Amino acid sequence: MIRALLIDDEPLARMVVQEYLQGYPQIEVIQECGDGFEGLKAIQQHQPDLIFLDVQMPKINGFEMLELVDDQPAVIFTTAFDEYAIKAFEAHATDYLLKPFSKDRFNKAIEKYLTQAPHTAAPKQENLLETASHSPAQHERIVVKTGTKVKIIPVVDVQYLQADDDYVSVFTQEGSYLKNKTMSFFEQTLDARQFVRVHRSYIVSVQEITRIDPYEKDSHLAILKSGAKIPVSKTGYVKLKQVLGI
Repeated sequence: MIRALLIDDEPLARMVVQEYLQGYPQIEVIQECGDGFEGLKAIQQHQPDLIFLDVQMPKINGFEMLELVDDQPAVIFTTAFDEYAIKAFEAHATDYLLKPFSKDRFNKAIEKYLTQAPHTAAPKQENLLETASHSPAQHERIVVKTGTKVKIIPVVDVQYLQADDDYVSVFTQEGSYLKNKTMSFFEQTLDARQFVRVHRSYIVSVQEITRIDPYEKDSHLAILKSGAKIPVSKTGYVKLKQVLGI
């Protein structure tokens, strides 16, 4: 038996999927979820084989929810048109259904899922999330998981980011939070006028800098409002001067 979740804030959309699934007795819907928070909790609890996932949802969207899932199930997306979503789907998704979708189109998505090898899902979705993350809508906040809770960090609240093994630590006034992304990812997606990679292990918000002090040979320290001292490499100093106009 294939265990599935429906994650969509529209009850009618969930009802349509339920109706279309009646032709597939081998797929059992174990829970319906109305938002990404509920969906994440259900995935952690049930470890489903397949999820039907809407992208545009309140609180956190479908992409942000998937970023927080450790062992990702196969996903069939159900969504309205979104340029970045479609680009990501066409390259990497198991399949996607543009609302409103017909029963024939739904059947094709299911057949595609049933014929795919299960182990191909995770690497595909990592690439999908990487592509989707370049949507402007994804640049205004960082969604992290702290234990069983989800926290949304507005980018304007970020003081600096620090490489932390396979993660990045996001520092704010409230504390630090781990995000399973790379420094290169943040360097590419954060606004270059506001955030500068001053060192291979640090990206800093320029509005947080109070002064820049000489340090060792060809290097400096950026002193932040919080009192944090961030190392600035020779190339990082050049970037900072360009952004600050000094």
